[in-house]
Amino acid sequence: MINSHAEPRRAAYDEFSLVLDPDVYEPLPDDWLIGITDVVSSTAAIRSGRYEDVNYAGASIIAALGNAWGSFAFPFVFRGDGAAFALPANGIMAATSALRDVAGFAKAELHLDLRVGLVTVGEIRANGRDVRIARYAASESATYAMFAGGGLKWADQQIKNGRFLVKPGRYAMTPDLTGLSCDWAPFPSQRGEILSLLVEPRDHTRPEVFAALARRVLAVFDAAPRRSHPLSGGTAMAREKQVSAKRWSEVASNSDFRKFDDGLRLTLDCAPDQIDSVEAMLDAARARGEIDFGLHRQSHALMTCLVPSGRPDSHLHFLDGMGGGYAKAAEMMEEDALAEGRQRAL
Repeated sequence: MINSHAEPRRAAYDEFSLVLDPDVYEPLPDDWLIGITDVVSSTAAIRSGRYEDVNYAGASIIAALGNAWGSFAFPFVFRGDGAAFALPANGIMAATSALRDVAGFAKAELHLDLRVGLVTVGEIRANGRDVRIARYAASESATYAMFAGGGLKWADQQIKNGRFLVKPGRYAMTPDLTGLSCDWAPFPSQRGEILSLLVEPRDHTRPEVFAALARRVLAVFDAAPRRSHPLSGGTAMAREKQVSAKRWSEVASNSDFRKFDDGLRLTLDCAPDQIDSVEAMLDAARARGEIDFGLHRQSHALMTCLVPSGRPDSHLHFLDGMGGGYAKAAEMMEEDALAEGRQRAL
């Protein structure tokens, strides 16, 4: 049993390919908590043009929990229509309250149902999965947690099935979302299409096989200018003011266009032939039983921003595709898995 309030603190890696190495991940203590949120029926909300509301609801737990906890130095990942986080056992009151409050906020203010749940790392391990983390330094001022071990995926599935839910309280408070904003107009593709890509291993006991495939995928996209970063190298227009080239460069550097969340989670600006090449590679890997994947092509990317109070230099920028993004990619992955299951049953 691993029981400690101390989070593993290996140095952050400043090259993304390094976080594909399973050996750089360290296990979280058994008594830590894993929180999961996701917008119910997010694809329907996106189809009705509410993509900004969906992303804002998805990022809300990160802002609410960081403001309540008094620090954003806890592991979290933005997933488009939801998020996941890890917190030590003594944060159970803060985590529970924040989850209830953001669910109430999403319902009352955004008219979205936000499903929220909480489970211990020990419970996840007892069911054959793990939660291990590494840290990726996107820039000198922005570090993101990467998750491996299949534990977040398992927890997400259980919560969607009605287990470990945090039920809304009678007196949910308005969460403190200070620092969370969607001030930027959508960003059009400069190379052809904005790609939202999810790739997950089927067998979490062979991470080296998945790592080799992930490196091949990244090599295709990294060959493009700026590694297929969806934020162009020039300046951009916020909704109310022009931003300097220096400030825009900092925003782009602090964005989460590449992350590892029990698999690859990418928002990229790509040429169509790049996407076709990678899709053929992934189709072959899926046929071998190695992975599941989903992708979605769209014209624009969307950014939701978090500027922690008192730490303006530690601004973080969460990216997704505007036309459905990660939610549509996940939908494709689930539909393909169901179709494959039906085919095997015949």
